[in-house]
Amino acid sequence: MQETQVQTDSAPRAGALRGDLSLSAIVAGLVAVVVSFGGTAVLMVQAGHTVGLDAARIGSWLGSICLALGLGGVWLSMRTRLPIVLAWSTPGAALLITALAGVPFAEAVGAFVVAAALALVCGLLGWVDPIARRIPPQIASAMLAGVLLNFGIGVFGAMGRQAALVLPMALVYLIFKRCAPRYAILAVLATGLAAAAAQGLLSFGGAEWHMTEFVWTTPVFTGRAVISLAVPLFVVGMASQNLPGLAVLQAAGYRDVPASRVIAVSGAVGLVAAPFGAHSVTLAAIIAAICAGREAHPDPARRYVAAVAYGVAYVVLSVAAGAVAVFFQALPPTLIAALAGLALLAPIMGGMAAAMRDEPGREAALITLLATASGMTFWGVGSAFWGLAAGLVAHAFMSGMRKG
Repeated sequence: MQETQVQTDSAPRAGALRGDLSLSAIVAGLVAVVVSFGGTAVLMVQAGHTVGLDAARIGSWLGSICLALGLGGVWLSMRTRLPIVLAWSTPGAALLITALAGVPFAEAVGAFVVAAALALVCGLLGWVDPIARRIPPQIASAMLAGVLLNFGIGVFGAMGRQAALVLPMALVYLIFKRCAPRYAILAVLATGLAAAAAQGLLSFGGAEWHMTEFVWTTPVFTGRAVISLAVPLFVVGMASQNLPGLAVLQAAGYRDVPASRVIAVSGAVGLVAAPFGAHSVTLAAIIAAICAGREAHPDPARRYVAAVAYGVAYVVLSVAAGAVAVFFQALPPTLIAALAGLALLAPIMGGMAAAMRDEPGREAALITLLATASGMTFWGVGSAFWGLAAGLVAHAFMSGMRKG
């Protein structure tokens, strides 16, 4: 992680992307897709089953989100030359598994529209930038390390469950980190797929492969759905995804992220996609760490290519979201857990190093890290937000004591 500010061009140059392309950045973007899609798609399928959706509508839900976050992320990354990664809200998807019960889907879509409109309004009114600028770099780095810590620990938990699958991935990671660090994660992914296939852990038998059908659902707006779905989705998306996502970019050294513009774009694309089932489009947090870290490219100004590759991959996924969901369901959860943990080791290390570098803010940073890593949840809002809140309170209190 860089502590110094990363300087990038504010406008795209002709032919800039072609000159900035690198295999390591493209691989980082694709690994981010595997980690994000593999973890959240299952939750969304489960939420769709809760409300009784057929395969076409579930595919439309997946496909519309993929298309929205892919196009929005590519535009933002190309425009700002920053590794800006949009994602679907994983906490939001988890929330819907229980919150959708008994709510007609047309009312749920109305709530999705309202939640996206709230994000758009916040961005247009410029309410996000002042908040983002008040997060000290040490607190941002500690939050990042806390969010990712359990993913690193998960590698060893996965190794305990399926050593024959995970151990070769870990050994290949160590070998490539020594010999060819930029290609370590690509080698780990190839090793994991080969090991899973050799052990018969890939189960594609009986799978129904189909392309995405984008199905329009006319929104129905009710007070019940707005209160029980729209407001919680907006709050969870802002607190558990958008603010932590901005902090991740800040911890990586990107201090000039146009926060309000990013949130406005995510709200706008989410608003367009909502009638097709998209529940939320937010800024990525965990996945952003993969695209914004040194593993993507040693030069911070060229890491935006990883975000572009991520977005393009999601646009491609949007036309075959149903089939791709089947593919990811066929992968062993242990493989995805190990891949995520190994891909995030460098961001964890960088976040911890930056968080503990300066002694005056070290204790507040430690509080942030521990609170974030605890996984605590209040009122449906995850530990990333509460870790940030706890760290900011500790930072303000201790700064006041030092001044006194």
